[in-house]
Amino acid sequence: MIELGQAPAASNDDLIKDATEATFMADVIEQSQTVPVIVDFWAPWCGPCKTLGPALEASVTAAGGAVKMVKMDVDQNQGIAGQLQIQSIPTVYAFWQGQPVDGFQGALPGSEIDAFVTRVAAMGNGAVQDDGDLTEALEAAQAMLDDGDAEDAAQTFAAILGEDPVNVVAYAGLVAAHLAMDDVDQAEAVLNGAPAEIASTPELEAAHAQIELAKQAADAGPVAELKAALEANPDDLQVRFDLATALHGSGQTEEAVSQLLEIFRKDREWNDGAAKAQLFTIFDALTPQDPIALNGRRKLSSMIFA
Repeated sequence: MIELGQAPAASNDDLIKDATEATFMADVIEQSQTVPVIVDFWAPWCGPCKTLGPALEASVTAAGGAVKMVKMDVDQNQGIAGQLQIQSIPTVYAFWQGQPVDGFQGALPGSEIDAFVTRVAAMGNGAVQDDGDLTEALEAAQAMLDDGDAEDAAQTFAAILGEDPVNVVAYAGLVAAHLAMDDVDQAEAVLNGAPAEIASTPELEAAHAQIELAKQAADAGPVAELKAALEANPDDLQVRFDLATALHGSGQTEEAVSQLLEIFRKDREWNDGAAKAQLFTIFDALTPQDPIALNGRRKLSSMIFA
């Protein structure tokens, strides 16, 4: 039994539905901005699909609203299946915040299906289970960081790690504090020292993205000069990419995202898909519910599935 106590109750009609190409954006891309959506690609003639589908539905129902499910008949929706390069069925994709984030092909045992659904549902929970005695200290450290007192915040986050060496929030906060003090090397050292069991958590993946962006910002050119160069040649995608890097480095994240989306619109394969990769790095560095990330992912998904 999957137990995700934070999930609200939901009816089966709301949790599991059939979708078409016409409803894919609403049922999957837009819905996955707030709750993970599992998409089951199947066909009436597929034997394994008849076993996998009901098992997947039961597991999603047991998750109690922490994840939703959409079923798509590939024979009736060949366009979406082609865009996602579905080559065999059953194929299952999990979408979170507009992007495919996990998946598998073929039928799986019930235990593996439950593990998959639990893993996907956890992406949307977002909450880190903190020791109750440390919650106030974490909140105080974050308040210091938000107020610009990065040095005291770093000391508080470090003290918390002394009490709880695997506290993901404290590790991410300590990295952010060092970045706020323009100490990228120390931020990277902190991240590299994180225990293996928490190294792949969303919070530390975000910290990694933040460090990568900070390194890029150090080499970014002057925004004014890059804007002038782009005005002189709007089709120069390298200049536009450099401008996006400089804009992000100067704190203009929304403008940076706009420039990268424009590159993707003009040529999605430019420089081996550099614009899309950079957008994902920026989105990963933001909190999941950040309006810039949500809006940017939505626009990017609209272009991908247009």
